[in-house]
Amino acid sequence: MVLLSPVDHPDPAHLIVSGTGLTHLGSAEGRDAMHKAAATGLATDSMRMFLMGESGGKPAEGEAGVQPEWFYKGDGSIIAAPGAPLAMPWFAEDGGEEPEIAGIYLIGEDGAPLRLGFALGNEFSDHVTERGNYLWLAHSKLRQAALGPELLLGELPPAVRGTSRILRDGAVLWEKPFLTGEANMTHSLANLEHHHFKYARFRRPDDVHVHFFGTATASFADGVETQPGDVFEILADAFVLPLRNTLVRKQDTGTIRVRAL
Repeated sequence: MVLLSPVDHPDPAHLIVSGTGLTHLGSAEGRDAMHKAAATGLATDSMRMFLMGESGGKPAEGEAGVQPEWFYKGDGSIIAAPGAPLAMPWFAEDGGEEPEIAGIYLIGEDGAPLRLGFALGNEFSDHVTERGNYLWLAHSKLRQAALGPELLLGELPPAVRGTSRILRDGAVLWEKPFLTGEANMTHSLANLEHHHFKYARFRRPDDVHVHFFGTATASFADGVETQPGDVFEILADAFVLPLRNTLVRKQDTGTIRVRAL
């Protein structure tokens, strides 16, 4: 069954999808292991970023803490509805789930960001591409993302417990719990929101923003290789309904060639 996503925009170009990484306790472990082979120092850039967040990601109220990792995913056209296929490009090296909470925002007429609520999400990334070179992180994030059907109003509980699993041919291939909410994060939500909306271009009146807050759990870190037909299922205790999407691969479009006018 396909349900509607909790938010959309009549003009998809005015819905911006972005996110932050290395924001959760334990989130650096998998990333650090991926990048260790290419590192020349004792710690990778990922580990240094995580440690910066651990020491300065929860500032006092009214103050700005250390800025997190930030990435752009796309516009409203990349949002996959709950129950809809989650498509990786034909050139993708991997299609991997990332169970997360996303903040949903509307920019008011005065340019002030207004949080509408929170949604369960699958941020969905290409971890093999990212592993090849951490500077390809931007490429690895230009993928679809899925949102659960519910919009949680008010504040997010301090601790959210969930389960992420992959089903293959109707059987559980992989399953793992995940923890999120500020009690399990190195950054406060207020700090993550500040460092996104401090850019004036992200405070354009009437725009909608979907901003993913990161995770510490992914099947790729456990050596799982997903394949088309796999079903991602994400549940969390702050939401009633699960988020399910089936992985598909888009058709090969070949090399893109640009013509001069």
